[in-house]
Amino acid sequence: MHLMYVLDKDGKRVYTLKKVLNGEVTKSAHPARFSPDDKYSRHRVTLKRRYGLLLTQQPGTSLSLNRRHLQETNKLNSEDERGAVIRDE
Repeated sequence: MHLMYVLDKDGKRVYTLKKVLNGEVTKSAHPARFSPDDKYSRHRVTLKRRYGLLLTQQPGTSLSLNRRHLQETNKLNSEDERGAVIRDE
């Protein structure tokens, strides 16, 4: 006996222990089992590559923007609370 649910007219979950509630098949309220031995990762990667969903296929940020951000961060980190510049010597 597992916790099951159906969606009501407002889209909220109604929990039950029944497999069928008012003629509607219920869904499991428990997440899928996790296994570190992922047998299907190759298929997921293939599908993501096919539909252009891999992170390597997404438009990235400009390297100049990243470099500018790093320079500003380093400048902020090199000043103490009083605004004095800290130099490593």
